[in-house]
Amino acid sequence: MNKRSVFLLAVLVFFCFGFAEAGNVIKTKVPKREKSQTDVLELRCDPIPVVRVAFIGLGMRGPGAVNRMTNIDGVEIVALCDVEQDRVEKVNAMLEKKGFPKAKEFYGTTEAWREVTKLPNVDLVYVATDWAHHAVIGVQAMKDGKHVAIEVPAAMTLQEIWDLINTSEKTRKHCMQLENCVYDFFELTTLNMAQNGVFGEILHTEGAYIHNLEPFWNTYWKNWRLEYNIAHHGDLYPTHGLGPVCQALNMHRGDRMRYLVSMATKTVCIPEFIKKTTGRDVSKEFQNGDHTITLIKTEKGKTINIQHNVATPRPYNRMYQLTGTKGFANKYPVQGYAIEGGQLSKDIVKNHEDLSGHSFVSEKVKAALMEKYKFPFQRQIEDKAKTVGGHGGMDFIMDYRMIYCLQRGLPLDMDVYDLAEWCCLIPLSEISLKHSSAAVEVPDFTRGAWDKLDGLHFAE
Repeated sequence: MNKRSVFLLAVLVFFCFGFAEAGNVIKTKVPKREKSQTDVLELRCDPIPVVRVAFIGLGMRGPGAVNRMTNIDGVEIVALCDVEQDRVEKVNAMLEKKGFPKAKEFYGTTEAWREVTKLPNVDLVYVATDWAHHAVIGVQAMKDGKHVAIEVPAAMTLQEIWDLINTSEKTRKHCMQLENCVYDFFELTTLNMAQNGVFGEILHTEGAYIHNLEPFWNTYWKNWRLEYNIAHHGDLYPTHGLGPVCQALNMHRGDRMRYLVSMATKTVCIPEFIKKTTGRDVSKEFQNGDHTITLIKTEKGKTINIQHNVATPRPYNRMYQLTGTKGFANKYPVQGYAIEGGQLSKDIVKNHEDLSGHSFVSEKVKAALMEKYKFPFQRQIEDKAKTVGGHGGMDFIMDYRMIYCLQRGLPLDMDVYDLAEWCCLIPLSEISLKHSSAAVEVPDFTRGAWDKLDGLHFAE
């Protein structure tokens, strides 16, 4: 094959599949932004004093979200939608029992949601369906003039990611992924510490979703999550581990992910579980490995290690580690900090024996750090969050912050580019694995604006 033929073949692969191999890195396609579009970094919209919310998907996550919203002032729940009629009626009964008006009901088919996004009296569509419907509902909701909040992962393919970005940019509507783990108490406080330079410059981070789902597989409607693992290879649930560390590294706010490499073990546990419980032999068709590791390099020379494992009997672990030039933070399995003594003020460290070059700071010092570096909003609502609940309270903080910002016309804590970056590991890890763990370029989803902002700042 001559050079011209090789070039034409490379061009064909690029335009047909959205990526092409160049040197040692598989390049990804970044579609041009239409002239009428601009980015939605720190997007501000008109304030919505009373946010009218429609919920689509009332299976595992939806009912809890509805309950949490009843504990936030200035929220009206106007519509409930699910495939199953009894789910809708059960949640409506809960609303009435709590003294709220009955919401309009939609159910019966997987297309029932389409009537919800058309409603004129809805400001926010809250999507908690199966993964396959996340992006399509999100895109249509924005086209119908609604802000949208989508459960994780909000998009499964690069095409879905770009569809959400382009629609948000065209409509100027918020598109937020409901990543609750960035609001967990340790992650929030540690982020504030990082932003205040306690760890020095963050060089390396680690995150994971390690959660044995064997007790839960049969609770998903029509086994949709299990079937997705059968059909796809890669990190299919990266956002819980990736979101918090990306915030600490200021992704698309001064740095960006450049490329990644993924590796996976062979498949053993889930096919054995399926055969044991159903008699079905999927060993030859099962795609996903039991444990997947993805390494990411950033523009500024930082590294990220993300892991996925829903198969083996390991204890739950999101890892969450920050390694800086002057300190270290770790959440699982031991929660603690290791920090250079000169970084801590005398009100935190009163005795030099509280510090060690070989271990975490004492529990007393850790408690003092976590008290000092709480975000103001965290301090204001943490007691209520723990009372209302939702994974210990972080779900409530997530919903509260979203409504708070919508009511005041402020930028949301997470934007559509966060959604894109945290979800892109799903398709990109699959590409890497299919090409013998080749390096794959991470698209610049901001299309050139990744260093336009100077760090992550929560609006107050």
